[in-house]
Amino acid sequence: MGVSSNGFLVMIMVMVATLALCSICVNGGNFDQDFEVTFGDGRLKRFGRGQLLTLSLDKVSGSGFRSKRQYLFGRIDMQLKLVAGNSAGTVTAYYLSSEGATHDEIDFEFLGNVSGQPYTLHTNVFTQGKGGREQQFHLWFDPTLKFHTYSVAWTPKMIIFLVDNMPIRVFKNHEAKGVPFPKNQAMRIYSSLWNADQWATQGGRVKTDWSKAPFTAYYRNFNANPNHAAATAAFTDGKWQNQELNAWNRRRLRWVQKYFMIYNYCTDFQRFPGGVPVECKMF
Repeated sequence: MGVSSNGFLVMIMVMVATLALCSICVNGGNFDQDFEVTFGDGRLKRFGRGQLLTLSLDKVSGSGFRSKRQYLFGRIDMQLKLVAGNSAGTVTAYYLSSEGATHDEIDFEFLGNVSGQPYTLHTNVFTQGKGGREQQFHLWFDPTLKFHTYSVAWTPKMIIFLVDNMPIRVFKNHEAKGVPFPKNQAMRIYSSLWNADQWATQGGRVKTDWSKAPFTAYYRNFNANPNHAAATAAFTDGKWQNQELNAWNRRRLRWVQKYFMIYNYCTDFQRFPGGVPVECKMF
């Protein structure tokens, strides 16, 4: 099918915007400068003067790290290559979180599976200590073969979850309708690799095969832009204050959710027999 001159210009503009926002692809952060170990020291290894980091999990312990800095709005990017082979029972978590009983949190969690079966990408949003807003996806690629970029664009108006610059989920600010939104608590970036075979793979039916340990996940090209005005600039229509996905990215979001979403709390009527949460009725 041919592409019109206008369509070609739009494609070029999108590519330019994508490259501008993905400085992560060529200018990664330094893990020694930006992060500190939270647990499993010795199972976390740094390479290339802090440009590459690995987490490992064995039967004794997993491992994890967190950012030294806290962020209130912005865009956070990280490239990950997940545990290969039989990763059943393992969880690679990459998320933002504040502290305390009424913490806010924005989650990517990658639930491992037996060899040949897809990972489950689990997303969630916590506000004031309450979550329960899960959406889950299978990816359109094998996340263990090479690095892919996982991003959160967080503004006072919305949270966008992105995979390789593809929007997969949007959580909007509906405070005017009584829905809490994370906008007052600064968050650190956390990541960990740990064993959760009581629930992670097929509801806990498939356990971790420790003969395959140690399990290893790889990280590189961390990038944080704390300017929330830049966080979604290439993804929105009109003025910054509007903060709505543009037509191109609305189509891409619908494509992901139609073909790759495997769970959405907004359609779980068994879980919410009295009616789904209020934000599920707003678009």
